Amino acid sequence: MKSLWFFDDVNLFKLLCPHKLNGYRNSHDFDAYKKKDYIYFEEDSANKVYLIEKGKVKIGYYSDDGEEVVKAILTRGELFGENAILGESVRGEFAQSIDKDTSICQIGVSTMHDLMRNNQTFSLKIYKVIGFKLKKLERRLQLLLFKDAKTRLVEFLDELCADYGYDCEKTGDKIIHHPYTQKDIASLIGTSRPTLNILLNELKEQKVIEFSRKEIRIRQKSA
Repeated sequence: MKSLWFFDDVNLFKLLCPHKLNGYRNSHDFDAYKKKDYIYFEEDSANKVYLIEKGKVKIGYYSDDGEEVVKAILTRGELFGENAILGESVRGEFAQSIDKDTSICQIGVSTMHDLMRNNQTFSLKIYKVIGFKLKKLERRLQLLLFKDAKTRLVEFLDELCADYGYDCEKTGDKIIHHPYTQKDIASLIGTSRPTLNILLNELKEQKVIEFSRKEIRIRQKSA
């Protein structure tokens, strides 16, 4: 259980007493991945769950015709591979580092099950995280199936605003500092990067947004 301090360290759960965890800090090593390294592939054995210390991880799968489908792009403090907790024996997706310096904390499924049995609050929190991710994925798939690219982008920006946005006191605008590249966003809304650029510039011309590399400003609507 030497890696479990990490749950507390990233402020995900804060469920265990610090004195139970501090002893593991010096003995635990993280696994490092470079850009495009795979953490696991489809059909790999599912016997671990993962937490991101730093960097970004893409979760996806390949369709029957070989097209890559991106389900999620995750950043620091996020959990993945969690279906193993629910009994998945082989992976139904791949996980790939998309950052030049990604650090991952691996936790064995048996360790997770022991902790969940011994700590009801922790167990409930894990299931809430899993439930939230499933709802988010379901919403994204509905967008891909039933909405046009511009609507998908606008709703994705609303999602970004909820996760990373804050109010600008002077103007009332919503300012979003986010970890995604334009390529990431294009993948997540199921479009090409050139199309994304066109859509972003259309919204800019309509005075809906302003944007730079890592910041999007959603402008206050005029009365």
